[in-house]
Amino acid sequence: MPHHAPPARPPPPSPGTGAAPPPRPAWNTNRNLVVTHPLLALLESCASFPRFLQLHALLTVSGLAAGRFPASRLLAFCALSTPPRVGHAAAILARAPAPGPNAYMLATMMRAFLRARLPRRALALFRRVVRQALPADARTLVFALKAAAAAEHGPSSAGGEGVHCVALKWGFVGRSVLVGNALVHLYADHGSLARARRVFDEMSERDVVSWTTMVDGYARRGMADDAWHVFCRMVVAGGQQPNEVTLVAALSAIGQMGLLALGRRVHSYVAEGGVGGSVSLANALIDMFGKFGCVPSAREVFNGMAAKDVYSWTTMVNVYAKCGHLESAAQLFEDMPRRNAVSWSCIIAAYSQANQPEEAVRLFKKMIEENVEPINATLVSVLPACAQLGCLDLGRWIYDNYIVSGKAVLTVNLCNAFIDMYAKCGDLDAASRLFAEMGERNVVSWNSMVMAHAVHGQSEEVLHLFEQLKGTGILPDEITFLGLLSACSHSGLVSEGRRYFKEMKMGYQIEPKAEHYACMIDLLGKSGLLEEALEVANGMPMEAGEAGWGALLNACRVQGNVEIGECAADKLVKLDPLDSGIYVLMCQIYANKSKWDQVKMLRMLMRDRGVKKNPGYSSIEVDGKFHEFLVADVSHVQSEDIYAALNNIYFHLKLEGYVPLT
Repeated sequence: MPHHAPPARPPPPSPGTGAAPPPRPAWNTNRNLVVTHPLLALLESCASFPRFLQLHALLTVSGLAAGRFPASRLLAFCALSTPPRVGHAAAILARAPAPGPNAYMLATMMRAFLRARLPRRALALFRRVVRQALPADARTLVFALKAAAAAEHGPSSAGGEGVHCVALKWGFVGRSVLVGNALVHLYADHGSLARARRVFDEMSERDVVSWTTMVDGYARRGMADDAWHVFCRMVVAGGQQPNEVTLVAALSAIGQMGLLALGRRVHSYVAEGGVGGSVSLANALIDMFGKFGCVPSAREVFNGMAAKDVYSWTTMVNVYAKCGHLESAAQLFEDMPRRNAVSWSCIIAAYSQANQPEEAVRLFKKMIEENVEPINATLVSVLPACAQLGCLDLGRWIYDNYIVSGKAVLTVNLCNAFIDMYAKCGDLDAASRLFAEMGERNVVSWNSMVMAHAVHGQSEEVLHLFEQLKGTGILPDEITFLGLLSACSHSGLVSEGRRYFKEMKMGYQIEPKAEHYACMIDLLGKSGLLEEALEVANGMPMEAGEAGWGALLNACRVQGNVEIGECAADKLVKLDPLDSGIYVLMCQIYANKSKWDQVKMLRMLMRDRGVKKNPGYSSIEVDGKFHEFLVADVSHVQSEDIYAALNNIYFHLKLEGYVPLT
């Protein structure tokens, strides 16, 4: 039995001339298109895919779908609807009427591939346009440049350069604002600011997007002066009114330059209605005032916002934290109507950087309990807190749960944080293993290992690492030399220490700071070269400070030098007369020389000045809980068991021949 297609359903009657046209759906961006055919008019107002399939069937049965214009409108619906119907669009394109799809249809399909995050397929269509020499417009080149940028990995813009060449050949460069803006954005986004500026300067006409892209490109790369110069040219010579995006980029440059007066002028311009205020612009103002430490101004902007997003709250929390108002930051964090991983990372970092690691760890655990998945910034913030507290178990749990499981990407910064945590918690093997497995390292990576080995007294390994570092092309910095000098001090390597101290200044033009001089004083003093150590302390370009004079005083205790010890102690007392360590060290120096009258005098001086010796204590973590112990402490609930275990250890040590130092 032959199959007969059902007759097409007649379209509804045309509305009267006074009726309003049906609203256009979001996919239909062509506002100037006038369609008179009833079926095509229904397609222009179609907003659902099932309805589209019905119309597509009617157009196919009626033979209209074979026409180029109806096919292009069917393709536009599939390409521009949300989500894009890439498979259906590709089928329509494959059945395009002879002699095949034109440049407009290929550009529409390129846009579909871009929206579906398939940039390489979009580039393949652009090559088809070029090969067939189809008459393309500026939009086709813009889509090709976007596809090239999305298809590239890393800083390269090679794909975009090929499209640039085609644009030059077709005569669009310098004449089309759309193409010029796309090229400037491509090069600026990949860090090729010289190329971006060359394209920008060659443009015969520029709009606010052109100027904003250059200002933002310079600001993002830390070239604040160039960003501000372009912004001023835009307003004065270019005659362009900045929009909200321009001002956000300008505020970033102002913050980098440290020019608060300019920031206040931009704030006044916004407040006076010079440009429409947006959440992003208000957030940029809050951030800018925070960088200058102007908490009241930042809070004024925050309070004046009609609508706030989670970034607004997070930025204000960060401003409080960076300016030392930790209680206000914590209160604002608690008041937030909605918190995300960035918000949690911000408050955790605030406590970690304020030397309150217990609170940082507590908040991290609370974040996990509330089922908020940490991001890399969270882990980078909490790991230093783990290092401060010696929470090796928590650090290992983080590594296993987020790195081994693949939930987090082990970036260079995160790997550095893990290395530092492992090293400070005593697991040098884990730190070394991570360092050896790193595919990419920066100077912080090397410094972490240098300091780790230096703290553990492994001086030979420190010197070996430094020689390796010099062969990588990475330049050492002041922290590298601090680790080197510290290692030399631990092992008494005087000649090596002198060489590195000289190499630091002469070879790398790094001016030594007080910490480097303190290491040299400590090295020379421990090696018995007290007179030379005193010369270094007196000859420093800055005040030796507590670290320098303290190192010299301790060396005098080791070497038993009363005269230089008294000199160092006098300097330290002027810096901090209530530091009990100064008096204790001098008492030891006098006692070793049997100068009991001076010991008695110091004890009386301490009593008269109200100086009390701070008791030393140790701490240990057991099952996530910290226990602190003072000397001869019996306050712990398990004191009897602890001392019994210690006595048992001492007993076995004596059996092995151990003789305690008394």
